Amino acid sequence: MEKRSPLKDEALLQHPCLLLVVLLLGFVIMDPFHMGPIGGHEFMPVKHDIAPYKRVMEDWPRDNRSRLGQGKLEFVDEVFGPESLEFDIFGRGPYTGLADGRIVRWMGDSVGWETFALVTPNWSEKLCAKGIDSTTSKQWKVEQRCGRPLGLRFHKETGDLYIADAYYGLLVVGPEGGLATPLVTHVQGKPILFANDLDIHKNGSIFFTDTSKRYNRMNHFFILLEGEATGRLLRYDPPTRTTHLVLDGLAFPNGVQLSGDQSFLLFTETTNCRLMKYWLEGPKSGIMELVANLPGFPDNVRLNDRGQFWVAIDCCRTPAQEVLTHNPWLKNIYFRLPVKLSMLARLMGMKMYTVISLFNEKGEILEVLEDRKGLVMRLVSEVREVKGKLWIGTVAHNHIATLSYP
Repeated sequence: MEKRSPLKDEALLQHPCLLLVVLLLGFVIMDPFHMGPIGGHEFMPVKHDIAPYKRVMEDWPRDNRSRLGQGKLEFVDEVFGPESLEFDIFGRGPYTGLADGRIVRWMGDSVGWETFALVTPNWSEKLCAKGIDSTTSKQWKVEQRCGRPLGLRFHKETGDLYIADAYYGLLVVGPEGGLATPLVTHVQGKPILFANDLDIHKNGSIFFTDTSKRYNRMNHFFILLEGEATGRLLRYDPPTRTTHLVLDGLAFPNGVQLSGDQSFLLFTETTNCRLMKYWLEGPKSGIMELVANLPGFPDNVRLNDRGQFWVAIDCCRTPAQEVLTHNPWLKNIYFRLPVKLSMLARLMGMKMYTVISLFNEKGEILEVLEDRKGLVMRLVSEVREVKGKLWIGTVAHNHIATLSYP
């Protein structure tokens, strides 16, 4: 049998093409000129808990008629990134938080939209009001000063509006609006970096999500890319003005919604593409359970009058994304490539469109509506069902969508 020559092996190792590949790989990993999407950040990707892509997609029902695409665009270029939609105790609204830092309300055709509340005295029209550019990178430089109100909830008895602002934490403003009062800006001596959504318990407690202890909203893509799980579910107790940790170690906790009888709450984990349940009462009190694995990245979850839950989903996951999820070392290289993040996403097959799904209390899927062509919106944040109509919000576009339902 012919023996392999050590000289040949040495020659192979010293081949200029191999040396070039090693140098290029080292250049990419080091990214000395910060050319990639994560340039300049301490990027520490981890493997995270997500259901197998193939199993989820095979079991998920599809809307072959793309019925959501038949929706109507409302208030085009009048609202900017309307993340959450709320109606007051008198049925007026919608109220919504905008990318320019304001909370506005619809006052009818004769008046239009008016500013209802602000989350910070820093807000000024000159600094913050960028109109249709509010949902672009032009707003990022001032977003932390102007605020970014996300989740909104009215207290059904007092009429007060509670606000989860990405930068200013949990706040409240009275029924007449004005400058909101901060309630929670720090937990355990450390600032809240990314307050996201909330709901109000019948005993007055406010459950709210803090998406990450490492990244704020402006850097939210790093939460998704890393797969880091430092998010929390918190509870604020108004009588004692104290904040309590309910759950920790969550991967991008986002929307939160109490059940009709308030025996449990649902929340979404965006990074892990799933809907979760946390029991508040009964024999399972304090236990967290999986409700459903989702085909894409969920945002808010909202209750309808029948005790069912609408979940807003930016769809869909891809096989390539799953490969990166299970191989953090590969993710560390891929996102250091000197290519825009949008291009890297397209190379992974990620072409986002809107899916909204209706679940019952058992986690059974009752309805799936899709907009595969992005006719109404490509990125969705919330669905509210009010008087035979779905009101659909988005953090990224300058309109609201509506659809008659059922």
